[in-house]
Amino acid sequence: MSANAHTTRFAPSPTGSLHLGNARTALFSWLAARATGGRFVLRIEDTDAGRSQDALLERQLDELRWLGLGWDEGPGVGGPHGPYRQSERAAIYDEALAKLEADGKTYRCFCSPEELQLSRKAQLSAGRPPRYARTCASLAPDEVQRRIATGLRPAIRFRVPDRRVVEFQDRIHGPQRFQSDDIGDFVIRRNDGSVSFFLGNAIDDSAMGITLVLRGDDHLANTPRQLLLLEALGMPKPEYGHLPLVLAPNGSPLSKREGASSLTDLRAQGYLPAAICNYLLRLGHACGHDGWLALDQLATHFDLSSTSHSAARFDEAQLRHWQREAVMHSTDAEIGQWLGSHLDALPAGIERGAFVGVVRGNVLLPADVDQLVAIVTHDAVPVSDEAVVQIREAGAGFFAGAAAAFAPHAADFKGWTRAIAEATGRKGAKLFMPLRSALTGATHGPELAPLVGLMGAERVQRRLERAQAMAGA
Repeated sequence: MSANAHTTRFAPSPTGSLHLGNARTALFSWLAARATGGRFVLRIEDTDAGRSQDALLERQLDELRWLGLGWDEGPGVGGPHGPYRQSERAAIYDEALAKLEADGKTYRCFCSPEELQLSRKAQLSAGRPPRYARTCASLAPDEVQRRIATGLRPAIRFRVPDRRVVEFQDRIHGPQRFQSDDIGDFVIRRNDGSVSFFLGNAIDDSAMGITLVLRGDDHLANTPRQLLLLEALGMPKPEYGHLPLVLAPNGSPLSKREGASSLTDLRAQGYLPAAICNYLLRLGHACGHDGWLALDQLATHFDLSSTSHSAARFDEAQLRHWQREAVMHSTDAEIGQWLGSHLDALPAGIERGAFVGVVRGNVLLPADVDQLVAIVTHDAVPVSDEAVVQIREAGAGFFAGAAAAFAPHAADFKGWTRAIAEATGRKGAKLFMPLRSALTGATHGPELAPLVGLMGAERVQRRLERAQAMAGA
């Protein structure tokens, strides 16, 4: 691996579905590694035992594979830095905690949530930024043991050094500068024995050789805490890049708990993974290429420095554009597999491949094909208001002529429409629009000639007769 290669990671918590913000972070991390010939690591942050679920983890792993974001190290793959679930790394965290304690950089905190809330309110009322008041920072060892003996379970806090400036160069937002006095001593092990995000996340990034951490900019204030921890532990520090959030259309954050734009929902609707990846590449990132990109081409057009500093908003219209591109760039066989059970209603006499070839340009999501299947299988189809207008404007005589010309030209669409033109005097849109309206119930859709061939002669005749009756009513 070259000196410029990045080792990146994606570290989801199995507490809900991945939303598009999570997926973009995973994609950008994957691309940053691929673009530099580096490694992409998957780590599971499941220390929140009360909310983490194995079923959600399996869904997340499946969705990452579905997107095409394979990992070089992680669950199911292995690697030199395992285990890759934080719930299995307790011994590593215990060793770090022991070192920090031996160096005098931690202390036990017995403050209750109620006490912490009162302290916070008091500081805010006094116009001071809320930070831990170091209530327990100077407890004598005997007092600590006495409280533990009474059954109290302390958390462990990190002693933030006073009057320090923590600086780092964010790969997206540029130079960052934090005053340690504004941070306050923070919890690194909860009173239930689990490690906090600050400790577990920082140690794992360093121990796994991560050189570039990409994550949402809601974590920006966490970074100085983690840099102080890594400094205290004498561990290597990665670079950081904080991605602006992806917001819902109304400006609120996308939430995996609420299922907003979750990959689970988008996948169930039938969005293709390549469409989502092409969309995410342009979501808050100027890739410099407007056209379709296959998965193995994305890294060529990824440049972290071209990431916007501002939040991006989910735009369904743009996602639908890339979905249409994905459908267009898929083979008929791939489209047939994607449509799956939606094609089951086709009778044995209609070859699926032929049908897909006719309708694929008019299908954005699998459910869209249901109406097209009905056109070639049902005796009657609903007629839109626009189609009714076309049918009545053409008049009963037009459809009588079309029906009469059909029998001798049933296998020759061009010959049939020429005969209709000669019999009715209609040409172009004035001929084809009412004909499409009568046969499909709509004023737009797939190419009419092959669709008529799939309908069968009897169905065509019945729909022409229905249109004639409708026009004469």
